[in-house]
Amino acid sequence: MLKRNALLLSSALSVWLALPLSAQDTGTTEAQTDMPEVEMIELTGDTVIATVNGEDITMAHLVAARASLPEQFQQLPDDVLLPGIVEQLIQQAVLGQAMGELSNRAEIRLENQRRELAANEKVEEVISGAVTDEALQAAYDTEYANAEPTQEFSAAHILVETEDKAKELIEELDGGADFAELAKENSTGPSGPNGGDLGWFTAGMMVKPFEDAVMGLEAGAISAPVQTQFGWHVIKLNETRMKGAPTLDEVRDELSAKVENDAVEAALKALLDAAKIDRIALEGIDPAALRDMTLLDK
Repeated sequence: MLKRNALLLSSALSVWLALPLSAQDTGTTEAQTDMPEVEMIELTGDTVIATVNGEDITMAHLVAARASLPEQFQQLPDDVLLPGIVEQLIQQAVLGQAMGELSNRAEIRLENQRRELAANEKVEEVISGAVTDEALQAAYDTEYANAEPTQEFSAAHILVETEDKAKELIEELDGGADFAELAKENSTGPSGPNGGDLGWFTAGMMVKPFEDAVMGLEAGAISAPVQTQFGWHVIKLNETRMKGAPTLDEVRDELSAKVENDAVEAALKALLDAAKIDRIALEGIDPAALRDMTLLDK
């Protein structure tokens, strides 16, 4: 329901924005330079912007409508959006009044929409105060206080189809050839164009034969041919390092999301535990009934 309203609103705005300026003008035809300066209205949410057959459209309705617009309209200047939103809300009011009493389908959808909006507001209320310096520090301590330093490896490789080709490349490297250039010219792996560079990785991230070979190398050394399911590798270990826990700033966004999620889960659990909920057994319900639109009319 909310998405459909947003689409209706954006459709009306598209038509409004496509109109020539003369058609958009709802007031005087006098030249702008001849118009007196307009005194700005002091606005509240209850300020009435238009009345349609006795039904008020307030500033609060306009603000809510703008907030529901698709992204492409969110970027438009407010002075462009304002008249289009007003006209669309007037159109919605006229159409709604012509419909008269809401159908059973509309009532059900409206009830679901109300629940969704109320739930979203409660979630926003919960997370609005969840992320504090203290909460972030506590989450960081829980996640990383006992983290052990991890050994990381920086390596490059040349992937070829046969062992003989791998041996030929090792001979060239022993003769002083540049590893990165040979990788660009010969490697069939995706890292080939980048000189075979694999970046930094830890134990468990590579297939075992490859990992075992890397761990047996000294920094700067080149391996004998190594076979994996991908082919034959010539591996160069660039360097190793011990990587400790990240700083709080490095994982701030990740921890903030976790703190918010934990806060919502805790609030939801408390509400569910306090609620009286009666359910019937779903085994007695045909799942195909979810597609039966005629049930909305009963």
